Amino acid sequence: MTRARKDRLLGLLVRDGEWVTAATLADGIGVTPRSIRSYVTSINARVADGVAVESGPQGYRAGPEASAALRITAGTDAGTPRDRLHTLVRALLETDEGVDVFEAAEAMHVSTATLDADLARVRGLLGGTQLTLERSASRARLRGTEMAQRRLLSKLAHDEMDAGSFDLDALRRTLGEGSVGASAFGPFKAELVAELGTLGYFVNEFGISDVVMHIAIAADRVASHRGLERTAGEVRPAQQEVTAILERLVERHLGVTLGTGDLQHLSTLVLTRVVAPGASTPSDHARSRLEPEVEAAVRAVVETAAAEFLVDIAYEDFIVRLALHVQNLQLRAREQAWSRNPLTKSLKSTYPMIFEVAVFIASGLQERLGIPLPDDEIAYIAMHVGGRLERSRRADQLLTATIVCPGYYELHELLRSSVDRSLGQSIEVVGVETRVDPDWASIRTDLVLTTIDPTLAGDRFVRIQPFLTDADVDRVQTAAARIRRSRRLARLRKELERYFVRSAFVRGLDADGGEEAVIRHLGSLLVGEGVIDEDYVERTIQRERLSSTAFTDALAVPHALGMTATRTAIAVGIAEPSIPWGEGRVQVVAVVAFSETDREAFQTVFEQFVEVFSERDSVHRIVRRGTDFTGFLDELVAVIDG
Repeated sequence: MTRARKDRLLGLLVRDGEWVTAATLADGIGVTPRSIRSYVTSINARVADGVAVESGPQGYRAGPEASAALRITAGTDAGTPRDRLHTLVRALLETDEGVDVFEAAEAMHVSTATLDADLARVRGLLGGTQLTLERSASRARLRGTEMAQRRLLSKLAHDEMDAGSFDLDALRRTLGEGSVGASAFGPFKAELVAELGTLGYFVNEFGISDVVMHIAIAADRVASHRGLERTAGEVRPAQQEVTAILERLVERHLGVTLGTGDLQHLSTLVLTRVVAPGASTPSDHARSRLEPEVEAAVRAVVETAAAEFLVDIAYEDFIVRLALHVQNLQLRAREQAWSRNPLTKSLKSTYPMIFEVAVFIASGLQERLGIPLPDDEIAYIAMHVGGRLERSRRADQLLTATIVCPGYYELHELLRSSVDRSLGQSIEVVGVETRVDPDWASIRTDLVLTTIDPTLAGDRFVRIQPFLTDADVDRVQTAAARIRRSRRLARLRKELERYFVRSAFVRGLDADGGEEAVIRHLGSLLVGEGVIDEDYVERTIQRERLSSTAFTDALAVPHALGMTATRTAIAVGIAEPSIPWGEGRVQVVAVVAFSETDREAFQTVFEQFVEVFSERDSVHRIVRRGTDFTGFLDELVAVIDG
């Protein structure tokens, strides 16, 4: 647990890149400031010749060697519970006879009581692997199929890898120092991706990295004479092509000859990580690979999501590609071979609305096709949704601009051309003023890009040069971002003042009953106001079980998927110190009840509310000063207004 907390501390500093106080870090991790200081000392000891965490009057921040320290598990942390756990699991997997508890304890220099505690932790890892841990006198052994044992190795490897990212050194630590060398996998992976490309596949880089991990595990197990038996079933032509590639590349780069069972298994994994056919593949050919039941389910869920959230995603190409992805999901689900996604956390915190649409789609697919989806798989659906929305963004989302450039030959025309070329994706020029004394007050566009000093002041006036420079482009983009943000937050302020319920404000949340108890407590306050019923509270809990609603390190926004409240309302609870939520900790919980009549407000409230609480300084100001409902609302509005 201590190692995990140290890694979480380091991960927070790496992500933020700024100074953070010990008190802030302590609250985010759930320890004392004294512990933070000891953690920093331990983390820095991992990189003897560098600095992983810098210390100063403002607190701590990530140092030059922070990323390297995250990848280090041996050395200063050797002998930790996690290190012993992985050593013990490897020993259990190496022989069918199991291990002698007394001999293992002596080899690891721990007491038998400590090793018994480690065995209990091994049992905790076995969920979903179809393995069992048996104990007979002094001997402990694992029982289960070879596939189940590989599933356990996969779980250990992911545990070694930060945020699910692919790390060959961590993989080798999981398999043991005698496993296939990590250096062989770079060329292997490059050739595998290239050859799949020649077959017309568009390869998901995150997914193919995960497959390489499974290939490494297979090579290691086959080298120990623990290959898979061939399974019954027809081998498709596509699978035969991939099998031939894998057989050739594994033998060339890893020096291992895979049997039919392993090749069949790995080729299936490769194909289920190929998210979609390449861009050159005709849509009719893509649809021919689809099962009608899957396509129909995806189409129905996507159309429902488009109507429920007012998002423009119900396109034929989107449905076909997502259906191919879901079909691959079904195959992964059957083998419990889930694909990790290192972008899950950032997608959830940066694009909460897109992630929420993905959760809705995942819920519908689970109901129609019986596929339970973890967060990483939901994140892949979110990537599909986000890609579709990005392609279909409407032109009216652009900011309008007027160029003020006193006429001299074609100077104003050249400037407009430069602006369109450099800034055309973020602003739309709708007018050009060539007078030296324009009527500044009559210019109503979002931005005014002027080569002369304006007589009016304001954020929308941006001084630029007649010949556009890179610095000009940066200033315009900064001004545009500032205007967009101020408008979003202004809409949020207007909505929030309507939706907060004074009687549904709690200072000092009790976390003893976990997330569900907090949801029931805050939900009961809205029930008392007649906003929702008990069924809405239960559906909010069901939504939380699908995927944690902790969208930032400070804020959770529990809510039901259906918009059945009598009116949109928000119950707020503040926790000081922070409380556990999902895989992290939060300080603010906002149970939101949405009404069908406020469907459009859902996006505004949801995204911008999360945006406000993604800023660490804003969170601490609101939590510290929001001692009652009035104080909370005043501080929230003050933060929004800047």
